[in-house]
Amino acid sequence: MADIEKQHIFFLDDESSVREAVRETLEELDIEVSCFASPAECLKKLRSQKCDLLITDLKMPEMNGIELMRDVKRLAPWVLVLVITGYGDIPTAVKAIKSGAVDFIEKPLAKESFLLKVKSILQKNAVTNTYKGRILTSIEKRVLKLVIDGKSNKEIANLLHRSKRTVEVHRAHIMRKLRADNLVDLVKRAVVMGLIDLESHKKPSQTTRNSIKRRK
Repeated sequence: MADIEKQHIFFLDDESSVREAVRETLEELDIEVSCFASPAECLKKLRSQKCDLLITDLKMPEMNGIELMRDVKRLAPWVLVLVITGYGDIPTAVKAIKSGAVDFIEKPLAKESFLLKVKSILQKNAVTNTYKGRILTSIEKRVLKLVIDGKSNKEIANLLHRSKRTVEVHRAHIMRKLRADNLVDLVKRAVVMGLIDLESHKKPSQTTRNSIKRRK
């Protein structure tokens, strides 16, 4: 269980009895569990707390699971989502998968199969994200800010008095740690994680805009 000891799950359901039962079940995996009664509360915490897996019911009074996932993908696109669906609602569950959910599981939740599915998702996530949870070093933070300012690897190397190859290595580490696939993802993650000042980067330089366009 060493792979998932420090992982954090968000569980969202509008029924208190379900939240309590699921919390007790998930805590058997020696992981941190945060339960939420409403999508708004969950999304608010997602802005400031680490989340490795969000488990949510598909049907809620305030917002359905599909709508929630759209907000999650906009706010924290790297967060995995497992949806819970009622009997006979498989078409909606399939729609959830197409919207980005990693998997779905039917109610009523069978304890052993539920734990097995959650454990499998967390372990795969940990294996495929070797750098997850590691903070950026001071030099990586400087490189990140220069990258977002639109500087090329050569320009960054000159500014930091390092070789171009060293800058390339730093950039690769930053992308892995922030789990970003491209420059747009990198900017989103850096803002959400508070690694850059949103105000000072609100209007990207022309170089940055051109850089983003070239990568699309």
